[in-house]
Amino acid sequence: MIHEIFMPALSSTMTEGKIVSWVKSPGDKVEKGETVVVVESDKADMDVESFYEGYVATILVEAGESAPVGSAIALLAETEAEIETAKQQAQSGGATQSEADTTTSPGQIADVATTATTAEDAAEGSQNGAAHRAGRVMVSPRARKLAKELKVDLSNLQGSGPHGRIVAQDIEAAAGKTQPTPAAQPQIKAPVAPPPTPAVKSAPVPAPAPVATGAPGQVVPLNTLQNAVVRNMVASLQVPTFHVGYTITTNELDKLYKQIKSKGVTMTALLVKAVAVTLQKHPLVNASYSEQGIQYRSAINIAVAVAMDDGGLITPVLQNADQTDIYSLSRNWKSLVDRARLKQLQPEEYNSGTFTLSNLGMFGVDRFDAILPPGQGAILAVGAARSQVVAIDGMFGVRQQMQVNITCDHRIIYGAHAAAFLQDLAKLIETNPQSLTM
Repeated sequence: MIHEIFMPALSSTMTEGKIVSWVKSPGDKVEKGETVVVVESDKADMDVESFYEGYVATILVEAGESAPVGSAIALLAETEAEIETAKQQAQSGGATQSEADTTTSPGQIADVATTATTAEDAAEGSQNGAAHRAGRVMVSPRARKLAKELKVDLSNLQGSGPHGRIVAQDIEAAAGKTQPTPAAQPQIKAPVAPPPTPAVKSAPVPAPAPVATGAPGQVVPLNTLQNAVVRNMVASLQVPTFHVGYTITTNELDKLYKQIKSKGVTMTALLVKAVAVTLQKHPLVNASYSEQGIQYRSAINIAVAVAMDDGGLITPVLQNADQTDIYSLSRNWKSLVDRARLKQLQPEEYNSGTFTLSNLGMFGVDRFDAILPPGQGAILAVGAARSQVVAIDGMFGVRQQMQVNITCDHRIIYGAHAAAFLQDLAKLIETNPQSLTM
């Protein structure tokens, strides 16, 4: 039997993928669950692994080339004797499927599972997309190996990875090596928090990320990430939005930051925590529009915009931010940013946001309006805190103040809702920021 290896849909917005590298060459033996190729999706490099044993017969899309989602990128022969047949079929352009079991519709993945490439394990935490079939237990290669070592039965194990995939953390929890985390609970779709990392000192004003530039008069093609941003921005034009601004005094927040930044806490984490806690009181601002009505979210997942070194934008997500302590949030954020710049994020780590925070204030920007991301109801733009002369009890004084502007989907959120949210956010930051550390 000859199987097609298809270009997988690694995200809901992905229309085509680029082959980063082929792990296997024509004629190489492939085991079930073994990585065959690395594909560049919108915002991450992903491993593609085979569901079948066999031999790579021929490669249809070479490294560096792109192909639409759902198109064949290679042929896999189950026996060495079928390799030549597969090559002839590829050359003639004829159908390669020998049985109805291999039939797929455009955009589906029949013979592959995809896994996010991480620094410590290129297989854990995968996204299997449409390849997930009823009755099939999805297990990352690392988790399968660990299960054998720890003698854990996979048949009755509930996976915490995307689409219920079993990852290494699930095996360790089942073996009693670690305590189950919220991510291991079926009803909470939150990733496992990374291990603690040493406290780091944050630069007060980071330099803007460099952007690749061409020579005068040259046209530089957009990369995959930039094309993804283009698609999202065009989609955003279809949404009726409005903007509401607010001035927030940050003296108390700045004081708290100076007290705890030596413990690795970042200002980004403090702002995320403040927004998440405020969203608990305003679930509508955390909701999104759907054709059926208002989609209220079961979790508060804050996405934070990050500029990439090679151009483009990505929004790593701090999941369940309202329930996570400020120190863990800071550690998680550092891990997310580090892996985002290496294109090693899992899909749920950048596409599961329910509310977005864009902080250009760190670059000295006073005020700006942010574009609403598709699938969300609101995004908050944060400007820099400036010293301002203000009236205090009939006297003049100096206070640190920042401008924030919220962009909302007017189909579900109205001006009064946005204003109430900003009022509560300001009250928290101005009068009780210490509660963010509890």
